[in-house]
Amino acid sequence: MSKFSDFNFSGHKALIRVDFNVPIDMDFNVTDNTRIIATIPTIKKILADGGSVILMTHLGRPKDGAVDKYSVKHLINSLYKLLHVGHPNSDNYNENTKVLFADDCIGTQAVLAASILKPGEVLLLENLRFYKEEEKGDEAFAEKLSKLGDVYVNDAFGTAHRAHASTAVIAKFFEANNKMFGLLMESEVLSAEKVLHQAKKPFTAIIGGAKVSDKILIIENLLDRATDIIIGGGMAYTFMKARGGKIGNSLCEDDRLETAKEILEKAKQKNVSIHLPEDSVIADKFASDATTKNCPSDAIPDGWMGLDIGGKAIDIFSAVINKSKTILWNGPMGVFEMEKFQNGTKAIALAVVESTKNGAFSLVGGGDSVAAINQFNLADKVSYVSTGGGAMLEYFEGKVLPGIAAVQG
Repeated sequence: MSKFSDFNFSGHKALIRVDFNVPIDMDFNVTDNTRIIATIPTIKKILADGGSVILMTHLGRPKDGAVDKYSVKHLINSLYKLLHVGHPNSDNYNENTKVLFADDCIGTQAVLAASILKPGEVLLLENLRFYKEEEKGDEAFAEKLSKLGDVYVNDAFGTAHRAHASTAVIAKFFEANNKMFGLLMESEVLSAEKVLHQAKKPFTAIIGGAKVSDKILIIENLLDRATDIIIGGGMAYTFMKARGGKIGNSLCEDDRLETAKEILEKAKQKNVSIHLPEDSVIADKFASDATTKNCPSDAIPDGWMGLDIGGKAIDIFSAVINKSKTILWNGPMGVFEMEKFQNGTKAIALAVVESTKNGAFSLVGGGDSVAAINQFNLADKVSYVSTGGGAMLEYFEGKVLPGIAAVQG
């Protein structure tokens, strides 16, 4: 059992750092509540024990203090509905659960609301980033927050790579026994560890996206762990050009050609197979109504650009994925947002699903990969979908995440 699951929250006020940084439309409706849903089991366990919950989060990037647009009061309705989903006879269902709101996170109202909070109640604090001290990692600000609860729970993997007051500093004001990860954070860390340090071979990393520069560190770290690395998306053409191929007007970071060559050479030395797309779906312009055709990825004519992987690449990549026992997927294979160029990303998603069905452990992480797996309604058919884009990337780059280190001590 985990430390969190073992802990009895009866009579405790649990101060939870959550990541409710969710998209909101012009009418302040939450358009994707995935991150809120992910934290509900943690909240319900505390309430079921007889504890109370104080939630702190950021929303957006407010520049100059409190702005209505970024007030977390717009999340109350979504949170309330999700907390009341469930059968009345289930252990963690309580139709009387109250969701209260404090229009500050450290002021008089927040202190008063926290002090009179009853077991079974939830208090949502106003946006932490209305104070510049949050992002600065200010110790005095963190100490004020810490006084609102007697147990600290970090359940915000999406912000674990930030050395902010509520993620990396606040933990020092709690005894070792009274600070812990929530269920979401635990599962994120366990899943990442399973891939990074306990991977069964063959281990395939699928790395996509636009730029090599964004993925250099993760690729270099994976060279010591993976057996196969599949490279797709815009970044593949930098590698293709580095190998002497003609890539037409495809996306390319000319200042990273030497880096790409070095990665290919290191992979050879370490006996890691790097797979680049043999063919591409090319277009005469970056648009959904572009003229398209299939072409070898190293022989793209001038005036044309690769916007998705082609049929041969799909077959080769899928074969590699199908023999894998561990799979990490970070980044799409093409411009999947346009229907004309989503076939490669969808095919790779289906290959990951098939391999998972056959016993592989698959972890999907990074904003675009998660968006893709959700778009194709396949999220429940892979082993784990991470809620942390930047945090997961930094974790796989081998960096120590401040939000994790603070709790682990």
